[in-house]
Amino acid sequence: MWTLSQASQAIKDNNWTGTAPQNVEYLVVAGGGGASGDLGGAGGGGGLLAGFSGVTAGTQLWVTVGAGGAGGPAARPSDGSNGGNSVLLATSSGATTGNIVATGGGGGGGYGVAAGRNGLNGGSGGGAGTTDTGSLASGGSGISGQGNAGGNGKASNGYASGSGGGAGTVGFTPPANQIALVGGAGIASSISGTVTTYAGGGGGGTNTGTAGAGGAGGGGAGSVGGVGTAGTANTGGGAGGTGGNQTGGASGGSGIVIIRYPSTYRLATSTTGSPTVTTSGGFNIYKWTSSGSITF
Repeated sequence: MWTLSQASQAIKDNNWTGTAPQNVEYLVVAGGGGASGDLGGAGGGGGLLAGFSGVTAGTQLWVTVGAGGAGGPAARPSDGSNGGNSVLLATSSGATTGNIVATGGGGGGGYGVAAGRNGLNGGSGGGAGTTDTGSLASGGSGISGQGNAGGNGKASNGYASGSGGGAGTVGFTPPANQIALVGGAGIASSISGTVTTYAGGGGGGTNTGTAGAGGAGGGGAGSVGGVGTAGTANTGGGAGGTGGNQTGGASGGSGIVIIRYPSTYRLATSTTGSPTVTTSGGFNIYKWTSSGSITF
C-alpha cells in the first residue's frame, strides 16, 4: 500500500494530473527546395499547414520532419531537388502518409541552351532557370492551401532566374536583364510562443547585376555570379538561386513540426525524437526539429 506522499510523487512523476487532450493545434512545415546548380532558379518554400486535429489518448502518433532539398549538381542538367515532406499524426514510424502531410518545396530549374528548365512543382514551386536566347521557362506550381508558384526565368545574357514561391506569396519573374527578385514570402505563426515566419522562397540569382533577397521565412538570398545562400534550418526556407556557371547549388532548409494545447490538460505520457517541450502562455508546446513521436 502506497503512502499518501508516495502516491502524490507517482502522480507527479507520471504526469497523471488532469486528463489527456482531445484536440491539438498544429503547424507542419516541410523542407524547402534546393537551388539549381547552374545559372538557375531558387528553391521553393516547404509546404505549410496549420490548424486543429483530434488526437487519441494512449496511441503513439509519429512525426516526420522533412529534410531540405539538395542543391543541383554543377553538371548539366542541374535542377535542384525537392525538399522532404513533413508528416504529423502518422500511425507508424517513418510513414510518408498521415492525417497531415506538408509537401516539400520544389527545386529550382537549371540553365538550358535552347530553353530554360522549368522549376519543380512542390508545396511551393521552385523558380525557373535561364537560357541565352531561347524559350522562357516556367516556375513550378505550388499546392493550394500549402504554398504558391515559383517565378519564371529570363531569356537574356544576364541569366536572371526566377525566385522560389513561398507559403504566403508567389515567387517572382525578373523584370529585366540582370535583375533578379526577392523570394516569395512565408507565413508568420505564434504557435511556439514567439511570432516566427516560415516557408519563404529563395531569392533569384543572376550572373551579373542584382540578385534577389531571400523571402521572409528562411528563404536564402540569390547570388551574383556564384552559389546562393542555403535556406534556414527548421523554417522550410527555399535555397537562393545560383548566379554562377556550373558551380553547384545551395540546399533548402529543413522543416519543423509544432503542436500545442491548453496546459489545463496533462503533459504527454511519452515522446521520442527529443522535442523541445515548454509550458508558456497557458499552453503545453511540443516542437520537433527532427523526426519522433508523441503519446498522450
